[in-house]
Amino acid sequence: MKAIRMKIHAITLDPQSNSPILILKEEGGERTLPIWIGLLEATAIATEMEKLEFARPMTHDLAVNLLKAAGVRLVRIDVTELKDNTYYAEITLDTGDKLVRVDSRPSDAVALALRAGADIFVNEEVLKSATKVEPQPTVVTGSDKEKDEDKWNKILEELDPSAFKYKM
Repeated sequence: MKAIRMKIHAITLDPQSNSPILILKEEGGERTLPIWIGLLEATAIATEMEKLEFARPMTHDLAVNLLKAAGVRLVRIDVTELKDNTYYAEITLDTGDKLVRVDSRPSDAVALALRAGADIFVNEEVLKSATKVEPQPTVVTGSDKEKDEDKWNKILEELDPSAFKYKM
């Protein structure tokens, strides 16, 4: 199975459902992979893209800190499969004496890879089978950072806490 190195191109919103979409783009190429993700995962990815810091570690930061404390290195993540409109991913960990692959949702894997500085790959077959879309980024992109930050902050401020399934 051939793996294609990808990078995070943007996080955008689906104009019909207002669901966040993570856009991965082929390094040195034009192919993109849109992955619809949850709002909390989009927030975890966007905050790391924007290098926002919090007083205490958030969940993905904690996970990477735990790996480091245990002497385990996150080597790479792979989006491995698209089955029944659901993407699957694996995280490859180096324990020092062996490589271990762990099942993951792509959004969590990407959030961890960003924090660990790990490479992101997508199986060639996943790229071929995924529908190519060209949404207009509305939340976080590499350009016009202040404007994008303002949009993201506005979206977060306007969220209705009663709409969340899980509450603190």
